[in-house]
Amino acid sequence: MANEVQRVGKFHFIQTPNKYFFIEPHYFFLFFQFLPQKLQVFILSKTKLSRGKKWNKEKAIDNVKEINLLSTKQMQTLFPNSNIYKERLLLMNKSITSYNL
Repeated sequence: MANEVQRVGKFHFIQTPNKYFFIEPHYFFLFFQFLPQKLQVFILSKTKLSRGKKWNKEKAIDNVKEINLLSTKQMQTLFPNSNIYKERLLLMNKSITSYNL
């Protein structure tokens, strides 16, 4: 996706959650992104700890496999000729934005 954005777009603004922020924003769960995938699926499908609802197991598996949070270094690698902006919350980088305006 990053290559295609840079190939066809004159300008871009791409934002992603920071992998190392303490809350995983898709599930609103502390340090969820660092748990093994099997434990993530178990939490999503067997408990209401993520956003107060239980997920269907197949949907949980699909979502866990689909989400790939990035670090600042990974964003810089994907967008080497772009500016990188780090949005902060509570003195931590909450999200990372690559832009070329």
